[in-house]
Amino acid sequence: MTALTALTTLAVRGLSVRFRRRDGDVHAVTDLSLTLRRGELLAVVGESGCGKSVLAHAILDLLPANAVVSGSVSFGDGVRFARGRDIGLIPQSPATALTPVRTGRSLLAETLRVHGRPGADADRIATEAGLEPGDLDRYPHQLSGGMAQRLATALAIAPDPAVLLADEPTSGLDRPLVDRTLDLLRRRCDDGGAVLIITHDLAAAERVADTVAVMYASRVAEHRPAAAFFAGPAHPYAAALLDARPDRAFTPIPGHPPMLTALPPGCPFAPRCARADAGCATLPTWTGGAACHHPLA
Repeated sequence: MTALTALTTLAVRGLSVRFRRRDGDVHAVTDLSLTLRRGELLAVVGESGCGKSVLAHAILDLLPANAVVSGSVSFGDGVRFARGRDIGLIPQSPATALTPVRTGRSLLAETLRVHGRPGADADRIATEAGLEPGDLDRYPHQLSGGMAQRLATALAIAPDPAVLLADEPTSGLDRPLVDRTLDLLRRRCDDGGAVLIITHDLAAAERVADTVAVMYASRVAEHRPAAAFFAGPAHPYAAALLDARPDRAFTPIPGHPPMLTALPPGCPFAPRCARADAGCATLPTWTGGAACHHPLA
């Protein structure tokens, strides 16, 4: 692999993840390459089941025993990273990630202590994540879904990691708290950190992202600067995603994604694409930031 630049925080090269199952292997991530730099907020978007969350767990080496992984993940200058300290995770389902017999304050205090940070920071970090300090004295079952999400965010940012992976970090939050969480992630980048946010919320991505990667059927279909992407996407699938937004055409995408146990040999979006032709029976090459035989831009 080529040497990482001084500004590169995370580099994913040729990453593929498949899960072995009796009824056929699930190809969750296929030949994926991304680079995340200091100061950058990268939004990974796409329909459910396209491989976004598997990407985050593969980066952190948190996959089950039936996962077969190829490719590489490099952090900083290539040294092995420590989960939590170097790369933090805001999980998609925070309630299942919290210890049920310990209060939020106990969990946060332990996280701070393990990473050599003062316990006095707990209330400040909770407030930064959108919690009232008193909420830390509750047990997970006493928290609403949104409060559990904010506690998970506080635990992830407590070690002050260089990279933060945020898997649907605004799920279950009302709009003011969505905006507050997005602003928190944006500030981390503005202060020199890096954030990879996985989200279905394209409005959230438009608000804070520097770059956007669109996943479809385990692959990256488009990867471009956010401003260019939202002004005019290059891949027909990306354009369809934007047109499905309520503030745009509000038009659903016809058809369904292919099964990850039976990916086609060519462009996986071809059966749903009005621009598809016989050439789409082969995998497309990258043109203008999109993997498409007939890009829009």
